[in-house]
Amino acid sequence: MLGHIPAWLGRSLSGVRAGADKLAIAQPELGGRFTAIDLSSPAFASEARLPPRFTADGDGVSPPLVWGAVPEGTAMLALLVEDADAPTPQPLCHAVVWCLPADAGRLAEGAIRADAAGTQHGGDVGRNSYRGEGWLPPDPPTGHGEHRYAFQLFALDGEVEDPGRSPGRGALVRAMAGHVLAAGLLIGTYSRGDPARGEKAARGIAQARAAAALT
Repeated sequence: MLGHIPAWLGRSLSGVRAGADKLAIAQPELGGRFTAIDLSSPAFASEARLPPRFTADGDGVSPPLVWGAVPEGTAMLALLVEDADAPTPQPLCHAVVWCLPADAGRLAEGAIRADAAGTQHGGDVGRNSYRGEGWLPPDPPTGHGEHRYAFQLFALDGEVEDPGRSPGRGALVRAMAGHVLAAGLLIGTYSRGDPARGEKAARGIAQARAAAALT
């Protein structure tokens, strides 16, 4: 994974980043401006550093998430987690969760894990950028600087297409096009071999929110 890139190479690639404008929530085919869903985590504050427990430096489990009310007419929810600062042409996808019940309200710690064809409680965990089901723990290159991990929650109408079992990021975005009623955005940061840079992170968060056009 990217964490195995030597520190000297990570530093040399510090300016190579996918960009917040390429996050799923910023893509025009999803409909433009969205009503905002209040998305948060009891494990880390908005725009704050992810605890190592949720990364490749710890247990590598997915963090807990909670969210507020969704619009009337919401048939289901979907979650995408992407690294806006991966040194790749597109953001690295760390998690896909499809068909969450509209009244779910939360995801427990460790809930994003391989589930084959879904669970009896609703939802279907899809494939991350490494083609595996479940949570891909953040594993940024040493010396590359701070990475922004964008947790994106989408409220979908009843006409949304089925992306198939264990969908990947591309299949999910195509299915959601034109069917997003509202969206929530939560940013967690993480880095290796680089001090947290609060001012730089704050600018990056503002850029991500502007790209997402949340109202």
